[in-house]
Amino acid sequence: MTYTLSTYSGYMDTKTVALDREAYELLSAQKDKDESFSDVVKRLARKRRPLSDFIGIWGKMPRDDLKRIEEAVRKGRELDRERAAGLMKLWG
Repeated sequence: MTYTLSTYSGYMDTKTVALDREAYELLSAQKDKDESFSDVVKRLARKRRPLSDFIGIWGKMPRDDLKRIEEAVRKGRELDRERAAGLMKLWG
């Protein structure tokens, strides 16, 4: 079975795309309830920014924001250690 998705823009331009069942189900699983299939395709196909684009971003961040991020990371690491210790105790 082939699924057909029709997409449109504000000008009612449409393109029809045929997908097999597996492709449709994979795409559908990525879709939020308030998203169109066009939104999902754009989100998934959009080019990712290279990590090098973020070099120096911390230097421009307000000090209070940086402190909050550092605290969140610290708490996350603490919770990870506690969870790992609990699993080690459970598994022997």
